[in-house]
Amino acid sequence: MTLQELREAAQDNYGQPEGPARNARAEHLLAEAEQLGDPLAVIEGLRHQLQVYNYSSEKNKMFVPFARLLRMWDERPEDFDKYEIHTLHWTFKWMAGGMLDQPSVPLAAIEKWQAEMAHRYRLAGHSERAVRMGEFAIARHVGDRERAARAYEAWLAADRDEMADCHACELHSQGSWQRHLGDDAKALELWRPVLDGEHTCAHEPHAALASSLLPLVRLGRLEEARANHLRGFRLVRPMESMRSAFAQHIEFCALTGNEARALEILAERPGHFAGEGNPDSRGNFLEAVTLLMDRLTALGLGGQAVPGPAGQDWTAAALAVHARTEALAIAALFDARNGTPEIGDRTRQRMDQTPLLDRLPLGVRAHRLAPAAAPKPAEQPAPSTSLPELLTRARQLSDAQHPDAGEAWAAVGATGDQSALDPHDRAQVLDHWAMRGARDAGPQVTAFRDAAELYEAAGDPGEAAAARARAAYALARDGRAEEALAALAEPHARVLALHAEGRATARQVSGVLIALARVHECRMHPEHPERAEALERAVREVLAFAEPRIADDRVASRVADAYGMLGDLTGFRGDLAGARELYERSITTYTEANLPWYAAETEARLAGLCRHLDDAEGAERALRAALEHGGAYVEPAGRTHLHLQLSEVLGATGQLEGAADHALEAGYWADEAGEGAGVGAYARHLLGGWLLRLDRTAEAATVLEAALLDLTEDEHGSGAVVQTLWWLGDCLTALGEPREAAEHWLRAADIARHWPEQRDHAMLANLAAQALYRAELNPQAEQAYRRAGELWRELGNTQALIRTVRVRGWLALREGQAGPEAARAFMAEAAAECERALAGAEADVRPHLLAELADTHRQSAELLARIAEAPTEEALAFADRAVATFAEAGPDHLDARTGAELMAAWMELDLGRPEAAEARARGVLAAYADATTPEAASRREEAESVLEHLRG
Repeated sequence: MTLQELREAAQDNYGQPEGPARNARAEHLLAEAEQLGDPLAVIEGLRHQLQVYNYSSEKNKMFVPFARLLRMWDERPEDFDKYEIHTLHWTFKWMAGGMLDQPSVPLAAIEKWQAEMAHRYRLAGHSERAVRMGEFAIARHVGDRERAARAYEAWLAADRDEMADCHACELHSQGSWQRHLGDDAKALELWRPVLDGEHTCAHEPHAALASSLLPLVRLGRLEEARANHLRGFRLVRPMESMRSAFAQHIEFCALTGNEARALEILAERPGHFAGEGNPDSRGNFLEAVTLLMDRLTALGLGGQAVPGPAGQDWTAAALAVHARTEALAIAALFDARNGTPEIGDRTRQRMDQTPLLDRLPLGVRAHRLAPAAAPKPAEQPAPSTSLPELLTRARQLSDAQHPDAGEAWAAVGATGDQSALDPHDRAQVLDHWAMRGARDAGPQVTAFRDAAELYEAAGDPGEAAAARARAAYALARDGRAEEALAALAEPHARVLALHAEGRATARQVSGVLIALARVHECRMHPEHPERAEALERAVREVLAFAEPRIADDRVASRVADAYGMLGDLTGFRGDLAGARELYERSITTYTEANLPWYAAETEARLAGLCRHLDDAEGAERALRAALEHGGAYVEPAGRTHLHLQLSEVLGATGQLEGAADHALEAGYWADEAGEGAGVGAYARHLLGGWLLRLDRTAEAATVLEAALLDLTEDEHGSGAVVQTLWWLGDCLTALGEPREAAEHWLRAADIARHWPEQRDHAMLANLAAQALYRAELNPQAEQAYRRAGELWRELGNTQALIRTVRVRGWLALREGQAGPEAARAFMAEAAAECERALAGAEADVRPHLLAELADTHRQSAELLARIAEAPTEEALAFADRAVATFAEAGPDHLDARTGAELMAAWMELDLGRPEAAEARARGVLAAYADATTPEAASRREEAESVLEHLRG
């Protein structure tokens, strides 16, 4: 290799992923450099080695090449050019810091190197800022707070010069110190310019994002914590040198109820268990692993299979012991070297942390590791073990028609002391189990019927009839509606007779009547419209009996229920306004009876109706009320759909922050309901879309990637899959990852090519071509643009077709492509397409096509100048055509016309025609004499530049 080839190879290698392969390549390049006999080549090879070792898990290898470099500098400084002199002094900082990370290096040696750095910086005329920062790092590492505080102040007081760390790294270190002192708010204030992207470098904001997570949680700034996790993990995931930051993301998840997410993160980088060349970051990683494994064990998941060091299978409990032992062993080596207990104390403190939150939804799915505990109302008292107290509470909740009644009766049944219960209490236990706990129709029907027998034995025939009616309704829900109707005949007739005799309550009668109506509801079918009449008669019977007795809250709920059913029936018949009125009446009845939790279901139906009526405000009110009233009593699946609908409503009305919040909640509750791969994937799809519209692209990308893992065309539809891929391509483009964006757009285009309407297919093919162009994947970009052009031609979109042809012209000029003649041919083809389209164009289309033709002439001028490496007469002629054609396109294209005019002015200057250049520039100034737009100001400024150049 020549020196230039070595430099190019080193630059290419530095762009490769961190790790042993990159390090090995650097070692090979140094061997190549040594064969050149050029000291500068060896110096550059050693410097490249230092760089890749420093940014890897093999940091322990960097001391040898540095010592060799330093010896070469001391012996022959004239062999170093200006850049290598700078780099040699810069990497001094890496040495002392790198030695701190190696417990095998004595503390005295580290102090010696720190002093050597100070000496050499003084000789070179550098500020003490970097030296004092290094001293601070040593003092903080060993736990010498007084020295650390002095060094910290000296560091900040010293002037910044070319040896000072970048602003981002300095601010991260300063904030970390404040966090270490217990001031989370101060730390976050120092990190703010880094977190906001004001100061960046190769490892920032990656490290600051990871460091900010727990301080944000402790301060209650949960939205920021979530966002920084989603943003930051994307950055550290592929980087071997960021093992400590990677560990902080595991730690954050383990302490915020996201143990499953932490486990999935751990599985992504099993190599982090190895990499012993950096004991400090390995210890940090093992601390986070210990914390996570202890959390899993505490959740009863010690036997869970987990990723761990290669060579054996691991459970959470086993890995917890192993990781703790290894972490403490590393800490002990540091403490023995330092003569202080600082590292061991920090290690134990970190591993023994307790959770900061029960849950923090992150917007990405992690497989559930344990059954979700049902949320409890805050006011619920602690359960009692006394049977009389349990009975009293269960009866009170039943009388209040409270949703917790079923759980209270289950607690009574769980005492095991059934002999102490009278038949009526035993009936209640069975009855509520059938209502709340039974999952299959068979056991449920049997339980209701057994409860009925016990009610009879207890002398409560009215409740026995009601229980038999509930058994019939269970049959109907199991698809046996006709059998249910037959089963209801006897309890229906009997309860009415009992009520007439004063032996059945209004609540019991209305319960049987509601059951009858619900059975009729189960029989409803579009092919049997006559069944609607039977349903209405049954509902009217409920209202006729219950409305006169509505003052009794135990009957009022039946009235509300009946209004809701009547609303369903009215909507079924097409009277949406009438259905809405009935739903609202049902909700009012529930709330006036102090039974708001039962209103939630009707409010959800009302929301759906409002959406159908395009009443977004009404839908929003209803959904918020359903979430408020249902609260903890709505099952996870129900909460999922309420949050999902509210997200859609808010997003449609431009309330994007709220839409994102509710999509986040929908995804969380879908996971809790065991529907993470179904409706949960759709919720994450929505969340990603809202985040993208909020310009939170890094978060959106992480969420959309998570959604794609579960989205399928069969379950979610090809449209949802394509839209997710489309959005993800937009995100990755904004994040500077065009190759990955192209992959997603090409995948989306492959799905969309089967759709009857091909515009989306063409758009996606075009977007993929643009991304491939930006990624400089030239053959692939040419192929993609050709395909996009074919699609635009088939769709009759001449303007889009012309643009693809022009880009192919520019592509042809790139290295290894078709070349200048092909480039000229593409531009000529684009102009010919414009001319053909203009020949038969309608008047309203002509200005747009003329503008495309003009832009083709403008780009042709630019391309010809590029080919000739200077303006030519031919290029100027095309620029003149562009000016004339833009003028023909009309006044809407003034800015484009003057832009072409100024390009021609610069060409005139290069061709030695100052008068013509001046005339063009003054013409542009005249065109904008009274204009105040930003574009006008820009054009005037450029025209003045032409004139200034002439004067010069």
